[in-house]
Amino acid sequence: MERHYGLDWLRIGAFALLIFYHIGMVFVPWGFHVKTAQPMDWVAIPMMAANTWRLLLLFVVSGYASRALLAKGSGFGAFMRSRSARLLIPLAFGMIVIVPTQPWIDLSTQHGYGAGFWTFFTHDYFGFRAIDGIALPTWQHLWFVAYLWLYTMILALGGMLLGRNSLQAAFDRLFGGAWLWILPTIWLIIVSAWLFPGGRETHALFGDWVAHASYFPAFLFGFAFAGSRGGFVAVARWWRWAAASAVIAYAIAVAIEWAWPVDVPTPYPYGLIFSVARAVQGWATIIALIGIADRYWNRDAPWRATLTEAVFPFYIIHQTVIVGVEWLLRPYGLSPFAEFVILVATTIAGCWAFYLIGREIGWLRPLIGLRRRGPVHPPAIATLAAAEA
Repeated sequence: MERHYGLDWLRIGAFALLIFYHIGMVFVPWGFHVKTAQPMDWVAIPMMAANTWRLLLLFVVSGYASRALLAKGSGFGAFMRSRSARLLIPLAFGMIVIVPTQPWIDLSTQHGYGAGFWTFFTHDYFGFRAIDGIALPTWQHLWFVAYLWLYTMILALGGMLLGRNSLQAAFDRLFGGAWLWILPTIWLIIVSAWLFPGGRETHALFGDWVAHASYFPAFLFGFAFAGSRGGFVAVARWWRWAAASAVIAYAIAVAIEWAWPVDVPTPYPYGLIFSVARAVQGWATIIALIGIADRYWNRDAPWRATLTEAVFPFYIIHQTVIVGVEWLLRPYGLSPFAEFVILVATTIAGCWAFYLIGREIGWLRPLIGLRRRGPVHPPAIATLAAAEA
């Protein structure tokens, strides 16, 4: 496989967007672990521009990265061992050390939990039971790592049974031309409008069929797309049309959301139209972004290697910083704008501090998702595969 810097930048951008999206969750009326004193309905409109595709994109680029890692490795067995270490160790560390602050703040501010953090951590967090509907212990935002590990293991086991390239030709035939855009869109419409109408993701791994039906195919798509020259040709031809379709579909979804906001029931057939529009918007945006990355971003830059390595540590710590800082800000009654500015500044600073300190400490590196061995600072030739997340 040839190195593709554009997909590096796309992955970096996807994780950066995720951080800003979770900051936005503080202000939107939707449920979150900590909320501003006065959530604003209008924040849902810009949030809707990203929430149909942001996670799909993460699984697509993770599938792409998995293909690159497998191509440079020594077989499926070694691939499974490497991925398990790189994903499960940070997941366990995150659940034990990074995450617990979040459910404690959630319970304290929104569920009437009265005990302090230390009591919560030592007596309740590892109780393997639910408190007011919140299952403990929890992985919170790190559910993505657990799902990625599961999909990776299924992929590797399938590869061991079928061979590395046995299905690549079928992918190239099935997803040639515009079908690369059309077929996944049809599947996402089926998932959202027919199989699971009104369904919500649980991120509990077992029984979360809404999420698995969307994200596992996206992961497999990214894996197969990485080896498909015809796929890149198709994206280059159709991404502009996909971008226009994404904008139109977003406008339709926004119009319906504006007419029936948040908890107001949406009458038939507008609820169905809303689901279809969001599915169309989601995959069309994926195709458009891959096309933009391939056309304009496929070039190296001094900061790319560092950012490629940093995104996984950023992901591990960012939501705990957001939730913790907003909890500290709540008693001061600041304006939403002031809270937003402080959250952005402190989250970026906290993520950089977590990464810059962690990468210099050998035993801490694998706990925050970095390689144990090798240079502390990523080499200039680092690729999408270097982050392995």
